[in-house]
Amino acid sequence: MDNKFLYELLERLKKGEIDTDAALDKLKILPFEDIGYAKLDHHRNLRKGFPEVVFCEGKTSLHISEIIKKLALCNSNVLATRASRDIYTAVSKICPEAQYHELARCITINNEPIQKYNSSVLVISAGTADIPVAEEAAVTTEIMGGNVTRLYDVGVAGIHRLFSHHDLLRKASVIIVTAGMEGALATVIAGLVNVPVIAVPTSIGYGASFGGLAALLAMLNSCASGIAVVNIDNGFGAAAMASSIIRLAEKN
Repeated sequence: MDNKFLYELLERLKKGEIDTDAALDKLKILPFEDIGYAKLDHHRNLRKGFPEVVFCEGKTSLHISEIIKKLALCNSNVLATRASRDIYTAVSKICPEAQYHELARCITINNEPIQKYNSSVLVISAGTADIPVAEEAAVTTEIMGGNVTRLYDVGVAGIHRLFSHHDLLRKASVIIVTAGMEGALATVIAGLVNVPVIAVPTSIGYGASFGGLAALLAMLNSCASGIAVVNIDNGFGAAAMASSIIRLAEKN
């Protein structure tokens, strides 16, 4: 970070040459922190409403631990996705406040209480095997400030299980649906509600599901309106989109 830039910005703010909103706009484009193997974007929270998220797959435990430590020093909340138990063990040695969410494979750090939005996000899984992806979506939404309700194992193979929870569908502001196999659940739900539905195809299924490709194509070809589709197993992406929607809806 350029200290001269910050000093000049503060002086302009004191003199009334710029207002607070203009100063924040300038802070949004400040440089990143270069630590050699990573360039940490500490100002993403100003631009996007949540700090940079660490994707753990492909990184060493040492690199992940150092990145999370530095992010935790600059932000109230930290999220790392696709983290194994071994990675969490390494992280917890230097960040003992870190929490591990086994099913979601996420690490979170809450340095301050999370300020919650009023809007409700309903996270649904078609089957029990889809729950890990649903949990990634749920944990991500929660740390981003969403009020999450979970509804699991209500797929189309026993559609009466879904219909018995119609009150939850009606109360939700945004719905995230995780489904593998043929991925039909998102279309069914989108036909029942008037709120955004974010469909997450999962890699669950037999051979012809092609690792989630069948569910992805089915969701993209849905006849129901109001569906957005993210990539296979991308619970995080669905949660980020849901959080953007509720943040915009509640913006003053």
